[in-house]
Amino acid sequence: MLVIQSTHTSQNAEKAALSPSLILLLATGAGLSVASLYYSQPMLGVLGADIHASDRMIGLVPTLTQLGYALGILLLAPLGDRYDRRTIILWKAGLLALALLFSGLAPSITWLLATSLVIGLTATMAQDIVPAAATLAPESHRGKIVGTVMTGLLLGILLSRVISGFGAERFGWRSVYVAAAVGVAMIAVAIWRGLPRFKPTTQLAYGALLGSMIQLWRQHGALRQAALAQGLLAVGFSAFWSTLAVMLHGEPFHLGSAAAGAFGLAGAAGALAAPLAGRLADRRGPELVTRIGAGLAAVSFAVMLLAPLVPPHIQLALIVVSTIGFDFGVQATLVAHQTMVYGIDPGARSRLNALLFTGMFIGMASGAALGSLMLAQWGWTGVVALATISSLGALAVRLLRGSKT
Repeated sequence: MLVIQSTHTSQNAEKAALSPSLILLLATGAGLSVASLYYSQPMLGVLGADIHASDRMIGLVPTLTQLGYALGILLLAPLGDRYDRRTIILWKAGLLALALLFSGLAPSITWLLATSLVIGLTATMAQDIVPAAATLAPESHRGKIVGTVMTGLLLGILLSRVISGFGAERFGWRSVYVAAAVGVAMIAVAIWRGLPRFKPTTQLAYGALLGSMIQLWRQHGALRQAALAQGLLAVGFSAFWSTLAVMLHGEPFHLGSAAAGAFGLAGAAGALAAPLAGRLADRRGPELVTRIGAGLAAVSFAVMLLAPLVPPHIQLALIVVSTIGFDFGVQATLVAHQTMVYGIDPGARSRLNALLFTGMFIGMASGAALGSLMLAQWGWTGVVALATISSLGALAVRLLRGSKT
């Protein structure tokens, strides 16, 4: 159980920033909120049969969840600069808990589709928590603290599928949503007690606030390059994860969905890069970390191109090791990019974060589409080649940036 002192005023922010329990709270909150986006994916088959929905309709559940998240990043995340972030996080947590609970009680697919959209919108509390951590952190330790919070977020992404698949099989799909609702509600109470208030950094009206994001994008080349490089890495990341289950199901492995879910554990090992990357960014600068991370991702994907040359059992081991490597590289680069972007304008951290993650989301969506196309046309080799090329592109962007400084 977390032991957190009640600190509701901005005067206590510095003290709270140094509290390990508060950092753990933020990491847990980020992980639980973003995990809500992925609980449905391993359960779609069981879920569809239970509520008598067609494959086409049930496929809209994760689609609307991701759409809601994208809209939330663009339309809601910038509000963190205009209003108290603590208040925004609490409102989103409450609504997310209700949306998850109502999903677990859904009597029909129409009901579930509506709650899935709300889950996506409110799960963006993760994108309020990370800028909150960056604001509370002393500049000399910002990378480390952001990296620690991002570890929680990334573990939420990577482990959510494993947990929901296991829970749905043992206790039913509704139990997964209800348990998730309870978890978010509990973290909301802890945040209410432990997170200080944040003073708004701008008085812009909502329309002007959104419009200012265009100005920020045009004004800061470092932001554009960070979004481009992270977007390119996201292409390879998404292409791999969106086609992995199909690849493992076919020749020469013939493995089921449980094996694909187990790969999330390998990805979770890679997520340990976040705090290490943050510490290195504090000591040596985030630019170096972005090059190391992008290079590691490119090498890891390239190694997978050798898989057809070795026996199946060695292929599987090779893919596992490479998965740890590219996840490590992608997450390290993301933490370094966040550290870099948050330093551009402290008064616009929520908007800068929204722009960075919009670029990343575009890369994720593009990677899923291109990965499926590559798999259909050229098989697994095509998917890995795409991931290698996109990672090399990210490395080129970071090297080009370095040559201009």
